[in-house]
Amino acid sequence: MSSPDDQPRDPAPAPDDLPVPTVPADPRSRLRAADADRELVHQILSAAMERGSLSLSEYEERSGKAVVAKTFGELDELTDDLPVGQLGVPMPFVGETTVSRVQPASGRSPVQNRLALMSGVEVRGNVTVADTLNAEAIMGAVDIDLREAEFTAPVLTIRCAAIMGGIDITVPPDVGVDVGGWAVMGGFGGKASGPGAPGAPTIRVVGFALMGAVEVKRKERKPHS
Repeated sequence: MSSPDDQPRDPAPAPDDLPVPTVPADPRSRLRAADADRELVHQILSAAMERGSLSLSEYEERSGKAVVAKTFGELDELTDDLPVGQLGVPMPFVGETTVSRVQPASGRSPVQNRLALMSGVEVRGNVTVADTLNAEAIMGAVDIDLREAEFTAPVLTIRCAAIMGGIDITVPPDVGVDVGGWAVMGGFGGKASGPGAPGAPTIRVVGFALMGAVEVKRKERKPHS
């Protein structure tokens, strides 16, 4: 009588015979894309061409494909090999539930002027802004936070005058920003300049800083509790 150890055993499977694990398909790749998604890809491709990451012929080829793309998967293929994070194109905030949009006037009076004379004033929260906001800081500080603001015009121009004072402007990540002021013995600018998401308003910051500073920065919205 043979022992169990004497029984023939099945040979171990060769490496080529092992089952290949399947990677689940990304369900997002099959979702239908919208015009705003195609426009965002166009902005990325354009920025990549200007940076030198794409040649003109590559840009034209990919832009043509973006026009007719129907799903996120088709759009992702056009940008997967690009350094998107280095192109300066504002990306939609992941998990963001609120996107800046131009809304019809709600009837509330828009904030149009803020003056800080040897003091501090602010604009923040669910305020309404129109097409112009004047901010003056004379040996004082003006703090403008537009992340929760109601925009009622496609372009908001903030006219700044900082004289031995400071004006800080915080904008949501999806708006367009155009900074065009000047400074004497001070600073005027920031790193917020750039295009916004399709349909979002544009914020123009102009004016001057005399022995003072005007700074514009993008910042994510605070999560709603």
